[in-house]
Amino acid sequence: MIDLGMFGTIHFDLNFLASIGSIMFIDIVLSGDNAVLIAMAARNLPAAQKNRCIWLGAGLAVVIRIILTFFIAQLLEISYVKLVGGVLILWIAVKLFEGSDEELRGETASMWQALKLILIADLTMSLDNMLAVAAASHGNMFLLLLGLGISIPLVVFTSNLLSMLMDKYPIIVVGGAAILGKVGGEMMITDPFVAKLLPSSLLALDMKEPAQFLVYAVEIVGALGVIVIGKMLAKMKIEKEEQIENMDT
Repeated sequence: MIDLGMFGTIHFDLNFLASIGSIMFIDIVLSGDNAVLIAMAARNLPAAQKNRCIWLGAGLAVVIRIILTFFIAQLLEISYVKLVGGVLILWIAVKLFEGSDEELRGETASMWQALKLILIADLTMSLDNMLAVAAASHGNMFLLLLGLGISIPLVVFTSNLLSMLMDKYPIIVVGGAAILGKVGGEMMITDPFVAKLLPSSLLALDMKEPAQFLVYAVEIVGALGVIVIGKMLAKMKIEKEEQIENMDT
C-alpha cells in the first residue's frame, strides 16, 4: 500500500484495479457527449487550430469534471441549475448546427470562441455524469485523477475521428446536434424545480423525478427542436445575405 495523503491510497489488489477499470469505463461512456460537442465546435477551424482546440477542449472537460466532483451532489439539488444548463446546451447546439456564429470562422478568435462554447457546455453537461465517476472512486482522489487523466487521449481520439467524419459526411453534424439537443432536454426536465411543477401522473414512483416516458419525450423534442430551429435560422440567414447582395447589385 502507498499512502498519498489527501490523494488517497494505492492498494495493489483486485478491488483497486476493478475501481480503475470502472472509472475508465464510466468516463469513456459519459464522454461521448463531450466528444460530439468538441468535434462540432472545432469542425470549421483550420486544421492546425482544429487539433489544438480538440486537445484543449478535452483537457478542459477533464479539469472541469475533477473540480465538479467536490460539489456535484450539492449542485444537482439546487433548483434551476440543470434547467439553466439545459437551456444553454440547447442554445449552443443550435448555434453549432446553424453555423451562423461568425467568430467560429477565421483565425485565433475562432478557436477561443469555440473553446468558450466548449467550456460553457462542459460546465453543465458534466454535472450529472460526474455522480457515477465520484461513486466509483469511493472518495479516492488518486483513482479519480488517474481515471480521468487516462480518458483525455480517448476523448481527443473520438473528437478527432468525429471531426474528420463530419467533414466527409455532413449528415453526422445533424446527429451531433440531435445528441446535444437530447442532453439539453434531459437536463431541463430533470431539474428539481421542473419536477415540482409536474402533476403526480407524470412523476416516477419516488414522486421526486419525472417519469421515464416523459424524459424520453422531452429528449426527442429537444433533439428535433435543435435541428428544426437550426435549419430555419440557417435558411433565414441565407435569404438575408441574398437580399443584401441583390441590394448591392
